[in-house]
Amino acid sequence: MKRGNVKNLEKEKGSGQIISLIVNGEEHPVAVDDRDTLLDVLRNKLSLTGAKEGCGTGECGACTVLLDGQPVLACLTLAVGVVGKKVTTIEGLAVNGRLSPLQRAFIDHGAVQCGFCSPGMIVSATALLSANTKPSREDIQKALEGNLCRCTGYNKIIEAIESVKDQE
Repeated sequence: MKRGNVKNLEKEKGSGQIISLIVNGEEHPVAVDDRDTLLDVLRNKLSLTGAKEGCGTGECGACTVLLDGQPVLACLTLAVGVVGKKVTTIEGLAVNGRLSPLQRAFIDHGAVQCGFCSPGMIVSATALLSANTKPSREDIQKALEGNLCRCTGYNKIIEAIESVKDQE
């Protein structure tokens, strides 16, 4: 961590401490208060706005990110609790500016309507496919239980995920 970055962070109002987060493969020094959620830090301090705050209570899944490869709700996760762990957001799934096969499948299958839930759905499905390259329809439904969509009715989302598993 560069000392100049620390000096700038120390000037932020309300900064309880400076932590280092590994987000999408890059280390970021961030000034946080003990009560700052990972979602707040991602969106407001790192300008990673893919994860959304839909409910703020962990009911909708719009804020889902990967923490050491496992899906977590960033609105319920304290930023100070993820120091030393790898955080992956929807932005981190693209490689060299190219969408991941799952991101592309969501577009190709019309699984994106308003787009608000899409990042959480894609992140949850990414975790599923990392653990199980040939999930059943029931496995997919179970993996998406914590993600709500008000637009598509889930069929196109499930079809998009199934199309990627069939490519393996």
